[in-house]
Amino acid sequence: MKILKVLLILNLLVFKGFSQEIPSGEIIPVINLSDFLIDPVKEKLSKDGDISPEALAKYFREKFSERYYYDWKTFDSRFSSYNLKYPEQEKYHRERAEDHIGKFADSTNWVLPFNYLNDLPVDAYAIRHLARQHKMVDVAFQYHYSGNNSLYLDYFRNQLNSLNNAFENGTYEKIEDGNGIYEVFRSGYRVLNWLWIHNMILADNNYTDEEQLQTIATLLQHGAHLYENNKEFTPGNHQTRGMSALAMLSILFRDFKGTEHWYERSMKLLGQHLEDEINVDGFQFERSVHYHIRDIGNYYYVYRLAQISEIPLDETWNKSMGSLFSTLLKIAYPDKSAPVLQDDTDNPWAEKNDISQTMTLGYLLFKDPEMGFFAEDNVEARMYWFLNEDQLNMLGEIKAEKPKIKSVDFPETGYYVMREGWDKSDKMMIVSAGLDSKKPDHQHGDMLGVQAMANNKVVLPNYQVRYSLKDLEMFKNSMVKNVALVDDELQGKEYTSNQGGSGFGKFRVLPKPKTITWQTNDNIDLFVGSHDGFENVGVDYTRQVIYVKDDFWIIKDNFNSEKPHAYKQVWQGHYTYENAPKLLRGSFDNGSGLDIFQLNEIDEITGSGQRGKEWSIALKEGEKKFSFLTVLLPYSRYSNRINELDFSLPLADWRINSSNWDAEGSEVVSLSNAQQSIFFSVKKLSNADIILEFSEPTDVYIKLDDKKLIIQSLSPKNSELKLMGLPNCRSNSKKNSKIITMESGDIFECLISKQP
Repeated sequence: MKILKVLLILNLLVFKGFSQEIPSGEIIPVINLSDFLIDPVKEKLSKDGDISPEALAKYFREKFSERYYYDWKTFDSRFSSYNLKYPEQEKYHRERAEDHIGKFADSTNWVLPFNYLNDLPVDAYAIRHLARQHKMVDVAFQYHYSGNNSLYLDYFRNQLNSLNNAFENGTYEKIEDGNGIYEVFRSGYRVLNWLWIHNMILADNNYTDEEQLQTIATLLQHGAHLYENNKEFTPGNHQTRGMSALAMLSILFRDFKGTEHWYERSMKLLGQHLEDEINVDGFQFERSVHYHIRDIGNYYYVYRLAQISEIPLDETWNKSMGSLFSTLLKIAYPDKSAPVLQDDTDNPWAEKNDISQTMTLGYLLFKDPEMGFFAEDNVEARMYWFLNEDQLNMLGEIKAEKPKIKSVDFPETGYYVMREGWDKSDKMMIVSAGLDSKKPDHQHGDMLGVQAMANNKVVLPNYQVRYSLKDLEMFKNSMVKNVALVDDELQGKEYTSNQGGSGFGKFRVLPKPKTITWQTNDNIDLFVGSHDGFENVGVDYTRQVIYVKDDFWIIKDNFNSEKPHAYKQVWQGHYTYENAPKLLRGSFDNGSGLDIFQLNEIDEITGSGQRGKEWSIALKEGEKKFSFLTVLLPYSRYSNRINELDFSLPLADWRINSSNWDAEGSEVVSLSNAQQSIFFSVKKLSNADIILEFSEPTDVYIKLDDKKLIIQSLSPKNSELKLMGLPNCRSNSKKNSKIITMESGDIFECLISKQP
């Protein structure tokens, strides 16, 4: 009994101010909250040495009015405008609120196993989302839609208190079990959502002073827990989400002792995430549009609150925030969407990403007209609640300019963009050639894979995924990518699901890429790369991607082995095979299409599909060494397709094996127009007195007029070029010798002059 009394006295002493730090292991009783205020606030609020709950609640209502994204005092008018702008949201919020209330009791369990209210078992995926409290926001909206039916407000209060009780009793999912309720990512999302709800109901008389302070006490415990359990940097978006929440709490509740340490740690760790996880080229390190956009959100919440409170930020923040948005601009399709890259999960099986809302946010922050090109005059319903009136008014006055950037690379991330322009009909291709060394969990089996858009259609798609779907592994791997394969090998190997059983899984083994060449000029864009994904079966592999501006792409897949294998190309899309294996054709509802034309002989084309998606597999069997040489020709209408009745007719205005140059070599293939030629596996070229000899079969681009000869190597390997017949040639490069070592991508320009 004496021991219990001593413990009680010690506990009271702690809450009376002997400790200035907010405890992480318990929720501060509302009556003791004022003990943790900084002295200037204490002095301001105290009356005869005491601070009443009424005075404290009133103080924080005023502070939220000043510090939050919008002023809660304007909620009624803002909610009315919301209903006019987004009338469909009432149904959306109602259905989600009813779903949540219908599944979970207000005083729910927080540890598995337990059942939904319909007696079906709650799984790991569901408890993780319960922990995030996403649908509790819908419950709060339904409170307002229902005319302030206390059922919904009581539900929020009771569920918040049930978590507090579970925390005090230890009856909640622990982090080590894989589904931790207080895991940094889930706790961070819960803080974001509960702050949103708190501000929504501050104007409501039914949300009493004591209840407001109880919410604040709960949020402070979350902050202390996030602070206590995030002393060191941990790679990945989970800690970023949690540190974003901790920074938000430290700004909104900076009146409490110790929150300056929260701010210092959260900003330090967020700064490290910016430095370590936003690559130098501007892409979020997980290489996914979904996670890139999610990180923009994580940083925006902090960036914007700091602006509102006029808290100065390091210049790194401004630079990094700008680069996050400009990266999306650089990878965007001409229709203002973005390709599907790695674990994009917003809309399963979708073939592109909607980035308009994110770019609208970028415009509101930076007023950049090129971001305005992608922006809309409205924001998504959710973001409406994180903008103030000035920002909302800007939506009616967006200034837009077409971006100037065309082909561009992300060398650290490993994305390479070949772009015609920004008209909707323009062509764009992106090559994926990167593997994150820190956390490749969200990586797919798409090494050296491509995606493309032309004529306002995704002609070579990839597909979004969803972690909870049973065929996640299949949709993360190579059969649903535009890649090359060997035998029955897929690029992703040793797939494993996560500990908590929520459905997410990753490959333990993925190919390591090497970018050999990236070159872009007025005539062609060239990517050459390799990966080691087939070394386990003794096959060396390289891929060349050539964009012939602005007509078509050529992809050459090179395999080399000491033993025969089955070599494959996989092409996504809906194709017909009446002219296979030479030609695959896909056509779209606007009359445009994509022709996939094989310049080298192959054995067959087969098809397969799943989830309403289809793909075709080009096959060459029984060879030790082989190269697929494939033209990808987008056509805008019937008249400029490849003529399937006569394959000798030109592709666009390029002729097959009909050049002004005489070409020698055992397997020479050429494409030529008036002044340009592209040769594959050529040893010797002659044109009048000009002779070009290569030390080994070489792929090369040639452009010749009466003033200049341009030679560019397209090969993965170096070769020696012997140049004859141009005694008066004056090179404008450093290579002045008549015997030139041409590395992959090298360009030799020779000015032709009649003067000696």
